[in-house]
Amino acid sequence: MTITITAFERSPDQGKGLARDMPVRWALEEVGQPYDVRLVSFSEMKEPAHRALHPFGQIPTYEEGDLVLFESGAIVLHIAARHAGLLPEDANGRARAIAWMFAALSTVEPTIVQREAAIYLERDKIWHEERLRLVEDRIRNRLEELSRRLGDADWLDGAFGAGDLLMVQALRRLQGSGMLEEYPNLAGYVARGEARPAFKRAFDAQSAVFAGKPPTN
Repeated sequence: MTITITAFERSPDQGKGLARDMPVRWALEEVGQPYDVRLVSFSEMKEPAHRALHPFGQIPTYEEGDLVLFESGAIVLHIAARHAGLLPEDANGRARAIAWMFAALSTVEPTIVQREAAIYLERDKIWHEERLRLVEDRIRNRLEELSRRLGDADWLDGAFGAGDLLMVQALRRLQGSGMLEEYPNLAGYVARGEARPAFKRAFDAQSAVFAGKPPTN
């Protein structure tokens, strides 16, 4: 059965590989699964046909036979559970990997997204500067904790896995801020993730959409 995911027709990330379909593309590339991409406009995302796939009118969605999923984290977990390569085979290692997936999405990424909101949506507020400093302090607290946990290891818990995929993707949202460079081991961690051939294929496919080129998988 062919896997089909949805992605922005014109991504607001401007081809930087930050839109929510990116981790899904990356996961599929890591496990060697071919997939099709259906591009949707912002207006199409809010129409009944798309809301039947994603109740909140967002991307990505995942269709495989009669299975329909939404939420990038849930989709990555499904891919990792169904195909070898992103979760350890032993039960304890598998559980730890899933815990890191949740940590990336629930503990690390939300503070980073708050910073983006402060920069792009709250700039005109009189409390903007104070809000931004507060959010960046929270991010640094998380980065310090994550940096301490990673230490000099290549990945969070042994071999590269789904937890690393989502964590690297979350940290990539800080690129250009200068904050990631304050923690050299985390900057190196992200660089290792971006150097993976599967990441490069996913990034090129997503960037091609923004550039107006037909995506290839």
